[in-house]
Amino acid sequence: MPSPPTVLVVLAQRVNRLVRYLSRDALGGPRVLKLAWVINLQKAGTAPFVAGLMWYYGNTTPAAWVYLGLHGSYGLSWLIKDLALPDRGWQARVTFGGAVLSFLLVLAPYWVLPWLLISGVLGPGHHPPSAALMSACIFLHTIGLTLMLGADCQKNLTLALRPGLIETGMYARMRHPNYLGEMMIYGSYALMVGHWIPWAILVSIWSLVFLPNMVAQEISLSRHPGWEAYNARTGFLLPRLLARQQAS
Repeated sequence: MPSPPTVLVVLAQRVNRLVRYLSRDALGGPRVLKLAWVINLQKAGTAPFVAGLMWYYGNTTPAAWVYLGLHGSYGLSWLIKDLALPDRGWQARVTFGGAVLSFLLVLAPYWVLPWLLISGVLGPGHHPPSAALMSACIFLHTIGLTLMLGADCQKNLTLALRPGLIETGMYARMRHPNYLGEMMIYGSYALMVGHWIPWAILVSIWSLVFLPNMVAQEISLSRHPGWEAYNARTGFLLPRLLARQQAS
């Protein structure tokens, strides 16, 4: 018999149901929009948005250009991935209210990060990132993008051929490499800004959207044969091998 759900799991399930309602069913009405269209709108708009900030505030510093290259290329990479291998989870139809709330509550807050970096609103005492920090951000962003794209493509291709557990490749040592990659990507943007506000935004989204989604996936995966062995040899978010090294 499986162990009873913990308080954290129950809470995550409730939050996930609330987020799904707000992002897909809010205000009711016809479901004429795909959630993927809402996400892709934000991804496609990121590079023009950041470039517009640079023009409006007259900020053409190296930090602004690097941020544009990072966040803008991520948006384009997402669109290419969605065109080649669309994620089935994002094909759900949503109401107009759900589409608006998804954009305003989950996607648009990501645009606060470049605004903080480029606008100068943080004041003259806030120093731009050093060359060494920007190099570290590029490194973190590149590894995260590789993880996210590789894991998403492997998942979509594998599940199209056969449903069930994915125990090889990106998923051989950790169960949610796509989420780890996305957290590394956005973490690199927060490091570029160098302020606590981006981290507050990211932690809120990770806690209210990412974590409940991962818990829901865990519950779904636990119904497949071989789950207990797979769960025992993999890490939730970090590779199991890394977790053992840190514990020793």
